[in-house]
Amino acid sequence: MRFFALPFFMILALAAEPASSEVTEREGWAVFATQKPFDDLVIAVKDATKANGMGVVTEAGPTDMAASRGITIPGNRVIGVFNNDFAVTILRLSEAAMIEAPIRFYVTEQAGGTAMLSYKKPSFVFGPYFEEGGVELVKLSEGLDEKFAAIADEAVN
Repeated sequence: MRFFALPFFMILALAAEPASSEVTEREGWAVFATQKPFDDLVIAVKDATKANGMGVVTEAGPTDMAASRGITIPGNRVIGVFNNDFAVTILRLSEAAMIEAPIRFYVTEQAGGTAMLSYKKPSFVFGPYFEEGGVELVKLSEGLDEKFAAIADEAVN
């Protein structure tokens, strides 16, 4: 029994290690470090979304609820962005693909008081549905890539 206990407790100890404090580049993601404070970047993302013909569809984050429970965590906000024109077209091309909408921007507060902006590129998000949605879904996703890049560029600069 002792033979199995040691690996079990080692696994528990590794699982208890804190997660990385920063979102990093990974396949299909765009990640931007900024000099903006968290609240300012959240507002900038919302403003840039509207300016680029998209809408904020959802918004969520654990920071305020954690604070109400006496827990302090860095600012953390997920902002779901889309518009009805894209939704109607995607539904026509692949009903299953709509589970991926809205596509989300992720704003995270960093230790130095600045914030990062990240998101999964729409072409990455909708990639699993390209065979079903065809060339039209590929082109729509590429257009959304450009729109999300424009929102991110405007928000971080």
